[in-house]
Amino acid sequence: MIGNILIGFIAVLHIYFLVLEMFLWDKPMGMKAFGNSLEKAKLTKVLAQNQGLYNGFLAAGLIWSLCASAPFAIQLANFFLGCVLVAGIYGAVTASKKILYIQALPALVALLVVNLL
Repeated sequence: MIGNILIGFIAVLHIYFLVLEMFLWDKPMGMKAFGNSLEKAKLTKVLAQNQGLYNGFLAAGLIWSLCASAPFAIQLANFFLGCVLVAGIYGAVTASKKILYIQALPALVALLVVNLL
């Protein structure tokens, strides 16, 4: 149950990222979240929307894992949490160290809980 709660939390987090990147990127909330100026946000808006779409796919996969039957549910959770973890590590190395704590660490904790409890 704790694993499912963590998976649900991470799915909601990625839906939030989707909204920020696809719809709020060049709005005050989105620019503040990512530290962008209006000029930079306008130049990178299409890229951010694409990135937001991928975050939506991650959220959909995590939600799918919550709805699937065992043992398929655990396999789906492992796959999509692994994707989130890798994306978070890559983002921390290439974009911002903050991503390690916001995205990668929760995915790692969820992976550990799902597989150890």
